[in-house]
Order: sequence, then C-alpha cells, then structure tokens
Amino acid sequence: MGNPLFYALRFLPILLLSILFTANAQTQTVHDDFEGSGTIDTWAGDDCDINTNYQNPFPQGINTSATVLRYADTGGQYANIRFEVPNNFDLSVHHTFSLKIYIASNGLTGNQANRISLKLQDGTLGEPWTTQCEIIKPVVLNQWQVVTFNFNTDPYFNFDPNSGDPILRSDFNRVLLQVNGENNNDQVVALVDDILYDGTITGEPVYDQLAWSDEFDVAGSVNSTKWFHQTQLPAGGSWFNGEQQHYTNRSINSYVSDNTLKIVAKKETYTAQGQTKNYTSARLNSKFAFKYGKVEFRAKFLSGAGTWPALWTLAKNVDENGGYWDTQGFGTVGWPACGEMDIMEHWGNNQNFVQSATHTTSSSGATVNKGGRVISTASTAFHIYTLEWYPKRLVFSVDGIVHYIYNPTIKNAETWPFTTEQYLLMNVAIEQNIYPSFTQGALEVDYVRVYKQNTTTALAPKISSAAFNSYPNPVTEALTIELNGEVHQPVRLKIFSVEGKLMKTYEQTINGHSVTLKDLGELPAGLYMMMFEVNQQNHHLKFAKQ
Repeated sequence: MGNPLFYALRFLPILLLSILFTANAQTQTVHDDFEGSGTIDTWAGDDCDINTNYQNPFPQGINTSATVLRYADTGGQYANIRFEVPNNFDLSVHHTFSLKIYIASNGLTGNQANRISLKLQDGTLGEPWTTQCEIIKPVVLNQWQVVTFNFNTDPYFNFDPNSGDPILRSDFNRVLLQVNGENNNDQVVALVDDILYDGTITGEPVYDQLAWSDEFDVAGSVNSTKWFHQTQLPAGGSWFNGEQQHYTNRSINSYVSDNTLKIVAKKETYTAQGQTKNYTSARLNSKFAFKYGKVEFRAKFLSGAGTWPALWTLAKNVDENGGYWDTQGFGTVGWPACGEMDIMEHWGNNQNFVQSATHTTSSSGATVNKGGRVISTASTAFHIYTLEWYPKRLVFSVDGIVHYIYNPTIKNAETWPFTTEQYLLMNVAIEQNIYPSFTQGALEVDYVRVYKQNTTTALAPKISSAAFNSYPNPVTEALTIELNGEVHQPVRLKIFSVEGKLMKTYEQTINGHSVTLKDLGELPAGLYMMMFEVNQQNHHLKFAKQ
C-alpha cells in the first residue's frame, strides 16, 4: 500500500504557502505556549481564577513544558476563560483549534461529565453568547491529551438556531473555553497548554517607523519647536485635583543637561496670574499630534510623598484654555469626552507603584480603567514606559512587560473616544499631602519617541500560490521550498507538531529562488505544520517527516 504519510501528504494543501504581500495587509498566527512566545495577550477569566504563567505540575507524556495556563472554576455558575483577537477569524479555509489539557481527578467536585467546550463569540456584542457557536469534546482525567475542535467537520451547537454554519460566518473574534459545562456550581481545576489556530488572522499594524522624537541631546532650554510650556491656571485659580503648584516656563523648572530632560518641582513661594503658591513645576505639551502608533518614554521618576509625575496624552481637540492646541484653535471638546491616555503615573505616597489608565466619559477621575505594577527602581533607574495605540485597543507596558490593556467590549463615544489625534504631556504635580520636608525633585526623561506604521515597506511583490514547490515529500533531513519568482526577504519559520507544540524555529533569508531548511532529521516521524512569517505576514505549509 506504500507509505501512508506520503499518500496523506499528497492531498494536503501544500500550495497554502502562497505568500501574498499586499499594502498594509498584515497577518498573524494565533497560538500560545505560555512560555513567552505566544501571540495571545488578552487572556481573561469570568467567575474563575486564571494564571497564565503556572509551573507545570505534571511535566509528563506529551507535555513536558515548564509553564502552562491554570484555570480554576471555584464554583462559579458560568466560569470560563477566554481571549480575543484584533480582527475576526475567517473559518472558510482554516477552521480548526487545538490545545492540550490536563484535569486532575482530585481537583473536581460534583458529578459533571468530564468535557471541554470551545465557543466562538462576537466579543463586540453586549451579550456575546447570543450568537455563539460551540463544540464540546470529552476528556479523560489525570493525563495530558490533545483536543481538537474542527468547525467544519465536528458537530457544533449554535445558541441561536438561526445562526448559520460557522465556516460561512465572519463575526467571531473571541475564543472561550469552559470545562465541565455551565449551570452548575461544581469546582474543577484544569491545565491548558499549546493552544493553536491552524490559520491566521489580519493582525494589528506594526509601528516600527520613527515619526517624531526628542532625544534631549542639546543642553540648555527645552526645544521650543517641539514643546510648549502650559502655564495658564484653569478658571478658579488652581490646577485640578487640589494640586498645589504653579507651572512655569522658567529654566529652573525645566531644562536639558547631561542628555536628559529635567522637569523640576521646587518648594518656593511664587506669585503669578494673581495667585501665590508654595510650589513650582513645569507642564509640557508636545507640538506634535498623532493618531495610532507606539509611544516610548525612557524616564526616571522623582520620589517623595505628595509628588505626582506623569507621562500622558490628551486629544488635540480638548477645550482647555492655555493648552497649546487650544491656543491653535482646535479646542472643541471638553474633558473627559476628548479622551485621556495615562501612559504612566507615579505617586510618591505609593513609592515604586507605576500605573497606566484611561479617562473617558464612561469612567473618569477615579477611573476603573487602570492597571499597574511595582517597579522597585522606578525612582533610581531609567525604564521604558510604552503605549501601543491600535485602532481597537491600547496596550501599556514597562520594559516590554504588559501590565494593562484597555479594550472595551462595546466601543462608542463614551468608551472609545480614541479616534482622533492626541498629543503628549509631561509634568510633575504636587498633591495636598506633600511631605513637609520636600524641597526639590526632578522627573528625568532620556528620550521620547513616537513610531508609526511603515506603509512603504508593507509593499512587496505579489506572488501567486502556483509559484511554489517543495521537496522532498516526505522529508528526511532537509526541505527545500522553491520559488519561480525571485524574492529577497528575511524569513522566520516555525514548525509545530499536530498537537500544537512548537518544535523548531528558523531565521533565514531568501535571496533568489529557494530556501532550504536543514536539521529536520531531529523531528520524530509524523505530520507537521510550518508557519512562515515574512514582513509580519504568515503562511502555512503542512509536511510529513519520515
């Protein structure tokens, strides 16, 4: 009968390796191994505990990885875990999800059937379950196993019987996992690993082209072509939140030296605009505004109870007398309807805790939309504080570690005003509880950089799927991918087992008509999926290893 792998491979869609480069059309894989190389960063739990960095207590059988996701249903009636992707799944070609799961019998209560459900939902709906599609699979206890959910061939259940066949729908952007069903208060602890979707989605833009920056490399006054000193007091003679300072344009409150900007808060009696205050500081507005992109501040905060340094943004259209863009005639919308993104704030009475937040009509002031973490050297060392502003979500991080994502389920004027240009602000405020011994302190900024999407490099030749051939079939030691057209591209290739485990990663460059992958002899015999990443676009190839 011949080699069954060969005959299986013969009918696999090898030509899915089509590399279609189109302007601004970037795709990404959807997978997570909980080892730091996944593409899913929106995990959340409902009515349960979730830990995405849990030490694998059962490193055995098909899963010896160090860390996994732990999902603990502690008795919630509808407990589940879920994640969302930035754009919807296209199930017409790729319709399979796979994962590994381990359920220990000593973590169960009740007599529910042991099973796992994977539900696809539209996370933009107020009641996303109303249009969901679900596949339920049985599981066994006390061992790692692979479970696959194929929305083309597996029996599925539509919450609404009028919903169509899932492979004909394009409204799913959320994946929800639920162990042992709902409508019960039983407990279960499940470990999940190596979740993988066998297709790709349209990804978020990549912000890698520098659009604007200040490196603070010229000593002296703040660069007036880039920054505006906001000094005008609001109506009533005091800044908001009971702040105690005057903002000035004096060089003793803001200047550049030793390649860093200093924004200095001082204890001193100072009279301006008919008001006498006991502290001075500076508040800078950027003369640059932007819509979508990545912002990086490399900064070191001052310390001391009552000090409040901040790196943040406001909409260019904010109606705030004395602000730079208001003086240019753009102020038409009040706060918080304009939208505010706090990239990072630090309160001296909560030393080393740094926080990011958003302020909108739906939640402002003591906003619920916030997240942060402790940085033990926030006031003694420089750290990179980053905002990634995408069309559908905001991602806040410190030194590359994400600590807060703002992604409201329903986006409207109340929850998502972030559809117009914003500008940058840097300031140090003094709170009413300022410590009596405080005399002076400085927020230091090494650089400010704003990156945008590089639309010019998103263009590349369009190569049809018929332009590819790969050999040999099956593979023994090496696989060559041959192109009829000439390509000069850096390439990243990832090889996954059918269970979804990442087996090998290659970093190579195509210079000409082919690329060869070696050392495949290390792989056990079986079927594999290869994912190509070229210019942030991902493509697929299934192959067999003898």
